[in-house]
Amino acid sequence: MSDTVPRPTSHRAVITGVGVVAPNGFDAVEYWDAVLHGRSGIERITRFDPAQYPSKLAGEVADYDVREHVPGRLVPQTDQATRLALIATDAAVNDSDLELAAIPGDQIGIVTGISAGGLEYSQRELAKLWSAGSDHVSAYLSFSWFYAVNTGQISIRHGLHGPGGVLTGLTSALDSIAQARRYVSDGLSVVMCGAAESTMCPLGWVIELTTGRMSTVSDPKRAYLPFDTAASGYLPGEGGAMLIVEEAEHARERGVRPYGEIAGYATTFDPRSDSGREPGLRRAIELALSDADVTPADVDVVFADAAGVPELDRAEAAALTSVFGPRAVPVTAPKTMTGRLYSGGPALDVATASLSIRHGVIPPMINVTNPVRSDQLDLVLGQPRETNVSTAVVLARGDGINSAMVLTAA
Repeated sequence: MSDTVPRPTSHRAVITGVGVVAPNGFDAVEYWDAVLHGRSGIERITRFDPAQYPSKLAGEVADYDVREHVPGRLVPQTDQATRLALIATDAAVNDSDLELAAIPGDQIGIVTGISAGGLEYSQRELAKLWSAGSDHVSAYLSFSWFYAVNTGQISIRHGLHGPGGVLTGLTSALDSIAQARRYVSDGLSVVMCGAAESTMCPLGWVIELTTGRMSTVSDPKRAYLPFDTAASGYLPGEGGAMLIVEEAEHARERGVRPYGEIAGYATTFDPRSDSGREPGLRRAIELALSDADVTPADVDVVFADAAGVPELDRAEAAALTSVFGPRAVPVTAPKTMTGRLYSGGPALDVATASLSIRHGVIPPMINVTNPVRSDQLDLVLGQPRETNVSTAVVLARGDGINSAMVLTAA
């Protein structure tokens, strides 16, 4: 498969609405305040007893009254991941000041990312099958686990009939936002996109443990330390972000101030591990910058993938140094306060980058006290950095895929 980059577009795609549901903030305002003040949402798991597992920490979304946010008829049909996606979408629509009823339903697109599906719902219903028999299994299991369920439920809730889709994998949030950009290029005025995910159940936990890359450190402040000499793996989290992407002229006519423009994107594939060739991350960054028609010197901040796995961190540091030069660009990873949110993580990073552009502040990464190769990376540690942010790069990796997105001030 070849490296991919979207064709040039005459219709500029801008972000006009941001909806966030994260372990350290149930909306964008609360989340932004948390990341600027270094408040973490990572604690011992509460949704199930993790005592028997080697890893016991995660970023959980705080308890909430689901019926205050999701129509009652949907509650028995939906997994936590879908509920979070619905909540984040409603918040993004409200933030954009869109009147959806004034736009024909076939003129609004939707595309979401996901990597695991509705595991919590699936585990509960399969337990009923094993213990009580098939008559006790909900018919909603037939779609509640499905990869496309978030796209479907959001489109039904808002009466959308335009182009839609779903992308899978850990980079799928960036890929879905790029697909939204393509929809705008093809003439759509508005697209809902992003990802929210949750796997906070024993089934999801056991599956994730098979990677061997989860941290087993018991101290929440020392467990997930990307780019630190003490890095021991990552911690999972739940949540993510949904965005409203709009054609720039359409947004201007509404009198809306965009957060920023989706200026560039690219995705690449890693070679076989025994090929002797370098990973594809550097190439993805270079292609995304070229697509955005910006140079490395134009970039004000990079939101790193930040795996927390030493060899992956070294590879990312090498790619960044190769593209930008040693300590030439600030690098941050606010996900140190949330954990890695599967497909939701890159969507949350794009939301955070959008807020960073609007407010002129780079949020920090926390708990990293002994950075590796400090001569390579200018890590934003401990405290936010006030600076003009006109161009931001967001990175995501997973399963041999590398995606990079460039956001610019609109």
